[in-house]
Amino acid sequence: HLVAVLVEARQASGLTQAELAARVGKDQSFVSIIERGQRRVDVLEFVALARAMDADPARLFAKVEGALSKKIAI
Repeated sequence: HLVAVLVEARQASGLTQAELAARVGKDQSFVSIIERGQRRVDVLEFVALARAMDADPARLFAKVEGALSKKIAI
């Protein structure tokens, strides 16, 4: 769910993967790997990516949280 929210937010912001990556000081492959679900995103990265897209991290995370099952296995 987190990946889908990040992809949707990036597309809504009009940014390419390369542009978003540049805003957080990474190369395009960093964003690509995340969007393909091959890399987990920690909280600080999530906040940095959201801010780089001029999105509210709390609102984006609320979308993630709303899509999760009530019972989460870890």
